[in-house]
Amino acid sequence: FTITPAPEVTHSRVDYYGNQVTSFDILTPHRELVVTVQSEVQVSDHSQDGLFYRDHTWEYVRDTIQSSRNGDLLELREYILNSPLIPETLGIREYAELSFQPKRPLLDAVMDLNQRIFTEFKYDPQSTTISTPLEDVLKNRHGVCQDFAHLGIACLRAMGLPAAYVSGYLETLPPPGEEKLEGSDASHAWLAVYMPDYGWMQFDPTNNLMVGEQHIMLGFGRDFADVSPLKGVIYGGDAHTLSVSVDVARQIE
Repeated sequence: FTITPAPEVTHSRVDYYGNQVTSFDILTPHRELVVTVQSEVQVSDHSQDGLFYRDHTWEYVRDTIQSSRNGDLLELREYILNSPLIPETLGIREYAELSFQPKRPLLDAVMDLNQRIFTEFKYDPQSTTISTPLEDVLKNRHGVCQDFAHLGIACLRAMGLPAAYVSGYLETLPPPGEEKLEGSDASHAWLAVYMPDYGWMQFDPTNNLMVGEQHIMLGFGRDFADVSPLKGVIYGGDAHTLSVSVDVARQIE
């Protein structure tokens, strides 16, 4: 990656959730800050792997995790608790219960929830901001991928299931016969739910998908506050604007 103007100090670390993090300080006055990151990644499609465990009911998963003394499963209970951007919200459990009927297999319930969010909520970039309360999203039925991921996670947690927020990029494919536009790809968000004996299974409610090879994971945490792609503090200066561009392109071997 490159940072302009060049920082005086940089520091790289792995955070609590296992994400690679780089922090930097720029001490000289500047009118523009440019951060450019270029990566080559290899992705695999594991979206169908967890289907071998699709007979586990959601109650079985809930009870297994909440009663286990296994250290790894004990740590998962953190993902059942409220988090800064996903507090306990009125109406969430009622909305979730429509998908989580008694004795229903967990995967069937999550896929149903995924589809309901996709069909019942309108993707509208002008409707919400990072500070829009989740209860407003549920009431107005408008939002963006971050809102839909937060909503799905809130529903899972309301049912006693561990759920996580995943931030990353999504390869967008052009309509048939049209050229792919530079910058048409965007930062994206989806959710993950834990399945005993398998691990985290990831779902994209914005597109009603099980996460596959078009999804590139950047960060993993409780909600967006844990995995913002870029955040910081600016001292001094006047009003400022932010411009973000993401492009994902397949490499031809």
